[in-house]
Amino acid sequence: MTHREILEALSGLLLAMFVAMLSSTVVTNALPRIVSDLHGTQTGYTWVVVSTMLAMTVTTPIWGKLSDLFSKKLLVQLALVIYIVGSLIAAFAPSMEVLIGARVVQGLGVGGLTALVQVVIATMISPRERGRYSGYLGAVFALATVSGPLIGGVIVDSALGWRGCFFVGLPFAVAAFFLLQKTLHLPVVKRPVHIDYLGATLIVAGVSILLVWVSLAGNQFAWASTTTAVLVAVGVVVLVLAVYVEARVAVEPVIPLRLFRDRTIALATVASVMIGVAMFGSTVYLSQYFQTARGMTPTEAGLMSIAMVGGLFVSSIVSGRIISDTGRWKHWLVGGMVLVVIGLGLLGTIDETTSLVVIGAFMAILGVGLGATMQNLVLSVQNNVSLADMGSASSVVAFFRSMGGSIGVSVLGALLSTQVANRISDATGTPVDHESHDVPDMSTLSGPARLVVEHAFGASFGEIFLVATPFALVALVCVLFIREVPLRTSNLDAEAQASPEVAAELHTAIAIKP
Repeated sequence: MTHREILEALSGLLLAMFVAMLSSTVVTNALPRIVSDLHGTQTGYTWVVVSTMLAMTVTTPIWGKLSDLFSKKLLVQLALVIYIVGSLIAAFAPSMEVLIGARVVQGLGVGGLTALVQVVIATMISPRERGRYSGYLGAVFALATVSGPLIGGVIVDSALGWRGCFFVGLPFAVAAFFLLQKTLHLPVVKRPVHIDYLGATLIVAGVSILLVWVSLAGNQFAWASTTTAVLVAVGVVVLVLAVYVEARVAVEPVIPLRLFRDRTIALATVASVMIGVAMFGSTVYLSQYFQTARGMTPTEAGLMSIAMVGGLFVSSIVSGRIISDTGRWKHWLVGGMVLVVIGLGLLGTIDETTSLVVIGAFMAILGVGLGATMQNLVLSVQNNVSLADMGSASSVVAFFRSMGGSIGVSVLGALLSTQVANRISDATGTPVDHESHDVPDMSTLSGPARLVVEHAFGASFGEIFLVATPFALVALVCVLFIREVPLRTSNLDAEAQASPEVAAELHTAIAIKP
């Protein structure tokens, strides 16, 4: 494909990725208002986020495997339709329970978009050139991240209210659907299909049980309790069965375990979990910090995110360009993770009195680190697998990053709820139940009460970032041990790693001349 053909095909893909990112960021600044209007709790606040990530996490490897078997274009379009349905349900949700259910549906679509866009780009573009186009992907990620909170804040403060946040992504989703229909033309490799229904069911069930346990422990029941023991035991048993099915039974496993024999993939997987915990688990609560600890409006909280996203935008573009020129990527991963560790550690020092300029600088450091890390970690994995396994390998990284994010959001959300309740109890002398206390509407509080709440949230947010820092440090250690392999200059190099049958089918499908 020529550069122009690639850009035309990328237009719909990048718009689809924009939709996926926007679905999370546009709601960020609306969450305090949503929880207040629907009479939710801190646990409900967490679950509005976790439900989407849970659905996205458990379905990502399935979408990735399907992309190795069916038309990638149709699968991306299907994911867009699912996202549209979930958005419409969320926009009209009358209660927190319906909203959380709608966010699950949204998560199914977002999981498909997140996994499939990476796979399609990897199919079209060689690893050496991919860094150049990954910069575009990083730019879209940054644009959605910075514009989402701003758009969401403006909508929440307008006559549309928070429900308008779920309508805003629909025009982009429809446009992406028709753009893909017009511009994306990929060959479909025709071969016998064996869908691993049993493996997929066991993976979804096992991961879901453990994530539900992580989400509810500490709030609905104690970490050390009979309920914990039962959920953990059942989840582990189901996952052990899933591993057995994937290794011994499935003809086309959802997650091919042989991939983990490659050191790069194994280390990148562990790093992805840790990055998910550190990144999603901490940054998802930044908007709540600005609104509860600093008394900002949703629009003002959205403006504060520019610091982090600006750093992410610049580093993703610059690193992608230089990696394409040089073919070397490891020092970007290592440098990026060092900055992530430093950024989280610095944010661990903030409270309700910290200068906003200082907080912005800390967020910028974190953003630069994330921009140099996220896309390039996926690139390192894609460079080590055959074209036939591209979907599975790409989705494995996204799957474990999302799983880490779900764990991080749940655990750190439970920690935040407990710490805030304890601090309010200490300040007022009145016990506060951390399992059910409402997220306060700061505009309705009197002066003294507002100071108490601001201090409780401000001091607690710093602790969240401190807890997240060791996870980023583990990811840094994993990245240090990844062996750098120069980027391939052609996707076709991967054929040598595939079976003769697959190689022959690829030659036939893509009309390659030997």
